[in-house]
Amino acid sequence: MVKKLFALFLILMLAMGLVACNHQENKSSGKKDNKIASMSTSQNEGDKLNATSSADEPKQESTVPYDGAYPYHEPYGTGIGAMPGRVVWSYNPDSVDWDGSGYWWETGHFNEAVLLQMVNESIACLAGKQSAKDGWNTLFTANKESRGINGGYKEGEKIAIKANINGSGVFDDDFSGETHMSYTNPVLLKALLISLVKEAGVRPSDITVYDVSRIFPDYMVEMCTEGELKGVDFIGRNNSVADEEAPIHWSYKFSGKVNYLPTCVTKATYIINLANLKGHSYGITLCGKNHFGSFINGNALRPPEGANLHQWLTKSEMGIYSPLVDLMANVNLGGKTVLYMLDAIICAPSEGASITEKNSKWQQIPFDNDYTSSIFVSQDPVAIDSVGADFLNNEPVVTSNNHSAENITNENYLHEAGLVSNAPSGTDYTDGNGHAVANLGVHEHWNNSSEKLYSRNLGKEEGIELIQIIN
Repeated sequence: MVKKLFALFLILMLAMGLVACNHQENKSSGKKDNKIASMSTSQNEGDKLNATSSADEPKQESTVPYDGAYPYHEPYGTGIGAMPGRVVWSYNPDSVDWDGSGYWWETGHFNEAVLLQMVNESIACLAGKQSAKDGWNTLFTANKESRGINGGYKEGEKIAIKANINGSGVFDDDFSGETHMSYTNPVLLKALLISLVKEAGVRPSDITVYDVSRIFPDYMVEMCTEGELKGVDFIGRNNSVADEEAPIHWSYKFSGKVNYLPTCVTKATYIINLANLKGHSYGITLCGKNHFGSFINGNALRPPEGANLHQWLTKSEMGIYSPLVDLMANVNLGGKTVLYMLDAIICAPSEGASITEKNSKWQQIPFDNDYTSSIFVSQDPVAIDSVGADFLNNEPVVTSNNHSAENITNENYLHEAGLVSNAPSGTDYTDGNGHAVANLGVHEHWNNSSEKLYSRNLGKEEGIELIQIIN
């Protein structure tokens, strides 16, 4: 029954114009080729779409009404990336096989080959290419061009991957990783590293995985530094070094310790923001807040508290300053980010919750009381977090286990980011070097929770384009 419902859902998605990356078998090689379907309402490469109306209501072909908890609004901001505003969602139930026993993160629960396929297909699709190799090259080139630099990736350039190790070694020096709380999926991280090495041609010794506020589990470090990944470096709070020539300059004046970027960030040419799709006691945790593990100060265990930042996240208000926007805009963080990725393989309802089979199986289409088994990728930090917010805010398993996740004020930072040149709070956000920020990406909400369509899916010129990879 579930499979029949999912099949009907996919047919509806295609009929409504949700762009899908179809994977067709190459009979001669047995490999799968990545192709983007040409839909009448989708954006084809190089095509200009019809102008969109600015009316504050969805323009959709179906009669399904908007059912989101967030107030509907037109797109704020302008999409960025090689394919502006594009977010790719890869969903494959074969990636997870967990019966709820033991720890969620045990590597035997995940299919490494399937996860690697998901990563490679997502990279290709995000760039509008047929292969991960060409996809990575396009993404690197687009990021450099956004900074006024010509060319793509060059051998020897450093890449820093910001993982989210929030649930591991929180208050002590426990390197076991043996906790039921959430952190970056170890097998997904390995798949990302393999893709960088084998498809993008990056030397392992030029890659650093970091979270300077947490401790990386020994087993994770071992599995991600052996064989073809030998040379990959891991930096946690136990071995991080502050670059005292790179203090973070916030766009709002408040008291707190001075914050420094770590040397692994300042020496990197590119950043990959690998965040978790999960709820948080303050609302939601996505790519924006992932950089709370990207700076150092006198509080080694809780640098954001040392910086006095949490006051802006605990306020249940819209139209107030957000330090997350400063992190998105920072030239060494958001400016260098070549890829944003949401780990949605198994999602936690909140950062402090123990992950169980019951509280991590989602009800909404297409999951139907199963694991989310997904990854999301984008080059637009505002777009990917907007999509993540819609998924979280409309998921009963998340909101019933964490009421903060359904609070609509948790999108304050997305409004501030989408309208950054004229932010609702009146804050003049800068890039950390004193330069005003004109645009960070595009923010909007989907048309409804069953179809999950955004403006570009519906043929409009501006907004988010959500592409689902069908496996």
